[in-house]
Amino acid sequence: MPVFDPFTPIFWQRIFVALLCGGIIGLERQLRGKPAGIRTSILICLGTEVFVALGALLTTEPGGDPSRVVGQVVTGIGFLGAGVIMAKEGLLQGVTSAAVIWMLAAIGAVIGLGYEHGAVVLAVLTVGVLTGVELLETSFTMLREGIHPPHLPFKRRRKDDESDQQ
Repeated sequence: MPVFDPFTPIFWQRIFVALLCGGIIGLERQLRGKPAGIRTSILICLGTEVFVALGALLTTEPGGDPSRVVGQVVTGIGFLGAGVIMAKEGLLQGVTSAAVIWMLAAIGAVIGLGYEHGAVVLAVLTVGVLTGVELLETSFTMLREGIHPPHLPFKRRRKDDESDQQ
């Protein structure tokens, strides 16, 4: 049971990576005022890492199947994610937070299976998707409303703009 021996470097390495990945994503969520902030994100990532690492230890037991642990984690996280989704005035809110919770569990599973570098890449990629897509959405909304920043080369000029300059 060297994975859960606190006197081994691998134990602390996986704990640190789970804290880091959960913290990276949780900070982004916290700064935006979303339901699953830093503490929740870290605990989801860390908890999933522990369960999956325990499941991986079952492979040494006769008839052990670690995939069952991963399956149960996915089911449990699905319920947790469903708890942050709310219907308000006919609109669903919290779907992205639920997806982030699911992604946190996936990252924790990756760590629990021993792929720490992959987990860090997934955490950074997740934050990149969250921030990058929001920038795109904001840009599209501005363009749809006719708000064009002056540095865009395709800005259309109105007739009254031309008469002001003459």
